[in-house]
Amino acid sequence: MTNFHYDVSKTIKLYAIAAVVFALYGGRVCPFMETLSTFEIFTHVGITFLTLTLVRHWVSSKELESRPNDLISLDTGLFFMFSLPLALYYNMSYDFPLESNVKVLIGMALFGFFTGTILQLDAKLHLFSQREHSTDDGILASQRQSLVKQMIMMMALLLVTLTTMLTMVAVKDIYWLEHNPARVLDGSGSISVIKEFIYITCVLGAYAGSILILWTRLMKKVLLSQECALMEVTQGQTHKRIPVFEHNELGSMASLTNKMLDSLQSSQDEVKRTRDVAILSLSALAESRDNETGAHILRTQEYIRVLAHELSKNERYQQLLTPNYIELLYKSAPLHDVGKVGVPDSVLLKPGKLTDEEFEVMKQHPEIGAKALSMAEKQLGTSSFLEIAKEISLSHHEKWDGSGYPNQLSGDDIPLSGRLMALADVYDALISKRVYKEAFSHEKARTIILDGKGSHFDPLLVDTFLTVEEQFVEIASHYQD
Repeated sequence: MTNFHYDVSKTIKLYAIAAVVFALYGGRVCPFMETLSTFEIFTHVGITFLTLTLVRHWVSSKELESRPNDLISLDTGLFFMFSLPLALYYNMSYDFPLESNVKVLIGMALFGFFTGTILQLDAKLHLFSQREHSTDDGILASQRQSLVKQMIMMMALLLVTLTTMLTMVAVKDIYWLEHNPARVLDGSGSISVIKEFIYITCVLGAYAGSILILWTRLMKKVLLSQECALMEVTQGQTHKRIPVFEHNELGSMASLTNKMLDSLQSSQDEVKRTRDVAILSLSALAESRDNETGAHILRTQEYIRVLAHELSKNERYQQLLTPNYIELLYKSAPLHDVGKVGVPDSVLLKPGKLTDEEFEVMKQHPEIGAKALSMAEKQLGTSSFLEIAKEISLSHHEKWDGSGYPNQLSGDDIPLSGRLMALADVYDALISKRVYKEAFSHEKARTIILDGKGSHFDPLLVDTFLTVEEQFVEIASHYQD
């Protein structure tokens, strides 16, 4: 069951407005009520509406399971129920004819409908703020209420109400003019009739306007929340779901969209798992032919993530280094040396220093890796992951001053991903034991990197490294060979 917000203050205000308007309305549509004094009418209506308000408060505050969840039905029913004793009182005390009693019943029911509609829309607005982020499909277990049908019904009721009330006013005025022919001759009767029509039109217009404003506000909130959720999805946040507010066309579309997003996220997760397996497999293949260990890959991954996260605080790189981009860097990093699978063992596994010819062969591995990833890109289509992996593979041996390889890029012409990997790769090579050297201490590696500032490495990245060097030490300690 839907538990609507009960706004005591607003309910009392709307009931008081309905009482005043009904008291004035009675004299406009019923010639017999017009014969009563203003004091009599307001006394009768005041007692009726005071009792009605107390009963409404009691019903709403009880929170009974059997309480109607439709405030329109509740208020219309209560207004009509209390119109019965009022009409009966007029019939017995003042000998009002049947048509006058019917006008009382119809009038009270109509004001109940207007009041209930306003209160229900207001309650829905309050309820929406609570459910704005809810994706609970349990709401769809309730009976479906078509938005289109609701709007058509509301417009039809407003038209019927306007027609009915104006007809009753016209009948009453005809009766009044028949019994006051002098008012026709002096023109005051026409003015009086026009005033009554204007009054009824203004009252109905005010109620109808309030209902349409609340309805529009509710629809705007629902549609805007769904639009915002979909915009977040288009920006890559596939975990985001569309809020399900009510069981109607919008609720059904939101639920179906959420199911589609569940399926999409499941497929995307599977693709990511497949990608990660492929990365690990290719990385393992490269490791199996090299003297480097699996810990080197894990460490360089972590170094890159730490550097990128710290660098993202710099205004220059805030837009590029988003959490999603940093995650792609982290995932792509293990493929930086995948091109080594194309280097002969005689060169790759040589324990001593390479000759100039052998080093030229070794310098080919960035291009070999980039070409392999380009072939994968042609087969699988362009993706951010493959693009970054290719950048890292091709440019991680470039140097800031242009003396690196394979393309002698310099400065900002070197992709940021390659600059990050260059520092991470060199640092890890320095602190790791190789067949041709012992492991250096962090202090010695730090000194070498500082010496390479502005020549080998991006000066800003060296400054960033100094900010997070303690984290580098922790990573190296955690992922030991």
